[in-house]
This record gives sequence, C-alpha cells and structure tokens, in this order.
Amino acid sequence: MLPEHARSHNRSLVLQTLYTSGPLSRADVARETGLTRVTVSDLVAELIAESLVVELGTREDARPGKPATLLDVDRAGFQIVGIDLSDHDLLRGAVVDLDGRIVARAEVALAGASGGAAADRVSELAARLTALATAPLLGVGIGSPGVVDPAGVVRSAPNLGWTDLPLQSRLAAELAVPVHVANDANVAVLAEHGASGAGDLLLVKVGHGVGAGLIIGGRPVIGPGFAAGEIGHVVVGTDGGPRCACGKHGCLEAWLAVPRLAAQLDAAESGGDAAVARDEVLREAGRRLGIILAPVVGALNLSEVVLSGPAELLDGPLLESTVDTIRNRTMAEQHRDLRVRMTTHGQDIVLRGAVVMVLSGQLGVS
Repeated sequence: MLPEHARSHNRSLVLQTLYTSGPLSRADVARETGLTRVTVSDLVAELIAESLVVELGTREDARPGKPATLLDVDRAGFQIVGIDLSDHDLLRGAVVDLDGRIVARAEVALAGASGGAAADRVSELAARLTALATAPLLGVGIGSPGVVDPAGVVRSAPNLGWTDLPLQSRLAAELAVPVHVANDANVAVLAEHGASGAGDLLLVKVGHGVGAGLIIGGRPVIGPGFAAGEIGHVVVGTDGGPRCACGKHGCLEAWLAVPRLAAQLDAAESGGDAAVARDEVLREAGRRLGIILAPVVGALNLSEVVLSGPAELLDGPLLESTVDTIRNRTMAEQHRDLRVRMTTHGQDIVLRGAVVMVLSGQLGVS
C-alpha cells in the first residue's frame, strides 16, 4: 500500500464515520476509527476546506475542560441525481439529498426510442434533473440495462439498441459533474443491501429486461466480462418457449420481462376464465424464474433472494411459484431458511442504488 492509498482509506473512514454516526467531535472520530488525533485533525481540516464537513458548534455537556466542537458531513451542502433506465416505457430520475430525501423528480417517456434517440432522451432527463437541484451536485448515478463496464461504457443493451455507448463520459462532458454508470440490477442490489444488511444477497430486477445483482460477503460480484447476473438470455428448459428479442426461444426474458409478460396476460385474459388464465401465466413465469435461480441458490447457499419490478405482476402467484420451484429443486435441509421476497424500495430501488453508487464513488461512503 502506498502512502496516498492509506490517506485515501483514512479519509473515507472519517467520512463514513461522520456520515453514519455524526455529529461527533474530533476525539470521538479518533476513537471510532482507531486513527490518531493528529491524523483525524489533519483530515478534518482538509474536508472542511473542501466543504464536505462542517463544524456545528460546541457540545453542551457537563464534562470538565474545554467543550468539544462537533463535526458532521455537510448534509445540506450537496445533492445527488439518481437515474433509472430500466423501465420499459419511462426513464425516471430524482434529485436526492445526502440523507436520502427526495428533493425533486422528473421523467421522460421512452416512446419506443432506441440507439442514439434513446441516448438523447437520457441526456434530456439528466439535464432536466440537474436544473432542479437546489445545491451543488456531488454527482450523477445511472442504472442502465445491459452489460456495463467499469468505465461506464454500455457494452450491450439490446432493448435500448446500444452497443459500446460511452454513456458515462458523454454525460460527464454534457453536465460537467462526476457521472457513474452501472448495470441497473447491480445498482439496485446496492440499495437493497444497505437496507437489509445481509452479507449475501441476490436481487432479480424485472423491467424492460431481466437481470440480477449479486452481493457475496458484502462485495458486489461483477465478473471478468462485467456480465455477472445477466440471466435474462439464459434459455430455461428444453421445451422451446416464446421467441426472444435476441433470436433464441425460451430465454427467461421472453417469459418474464414486463412487456412480454403483459402481452401474455392480455392474450390469456381474452379467453374464458380470465382470473384462472392470469394465474396460470404468472405461475408459469414464476416456475421459469425458479428453474434459473435454483442452481444459483444451491451453489452459493444463499438465504435471501429479492424481486424488484411491478408488484402487481411479481407479488402473488409468480412469487409463490418461484419459491415452490426453488424448494423443489434444492436440498430442503440446506435451504429451509431461504427467504424470497419483494424489495422494500418499490419503484425507486434503482435510483436509490444510483445514489449509493455516487456516495461510494465520490466520498467512499456506503
């Protein structure tokens, strides 16, 4: 480790401590972090100069000696823009303060756009949101469908017609603020992990496509090709199935993606008993999802799987069928504590995960 690495680590440690436990005095921070008081004082001076930390005044207590000065992250000093590109018909975003409160929202209709037209709509939404900010922006975080590399290049997003789109660098140049772009499911799992505190977690994101975000031992799993969790184009079973946009038959996305699932439900409900037909379609989609997830749960010994997407489609028969299929295809005694549930973040999960990504990327805070 080089000296500059140690300093960066210590700086993040101080910010993380203040972000989660503040207000604290310099001595409190030193005790919490294990750093020396000299190191803490030096780092705090640097952070105050950068307007990231503020002094709040002296602590009111009956302790002997000079009253300590309390510090905190300047929670009103910055805001973050989070953007979700995973929906099949809307691009959505929000301006969020450092405590996670929504300051403003905006959305842009996708209206079937793809390729350059879809990228232009993202630029339009990002510009609209930055204009709504009421404080300097710490950064912009974006969750995009498809395979996204660490430089924020969308290598492949078939549903948006993107191949090797340098979305991060493009928006950073347009907005003149730091921009972070990652796969939508990998972004969503950051928000869910922060809320649940689970060390191991698999999140399945269902929207325009289907993807998964995976955290093992508290760390996101991305894969050497940046495609870990790309389960949408895995063929489920050997019995064919609906034709997928990728050209294959029976991909999970062909069964489960929101536009495909909605179309299957419309077709089924036009027949006799609409309620029975709807349940059958949803249970079959849940069974296909369970077939995909069972070997992952078995191989990694996961205890928690979270679904994110339209609750009116996923919660109920589909979720129940997914659980039944996983249990029927794994060893019961090893996975009796498995919990499969809907996200607690609703439709905001990707944009909230995007905020977490910016906090981590800019401040080292999670």
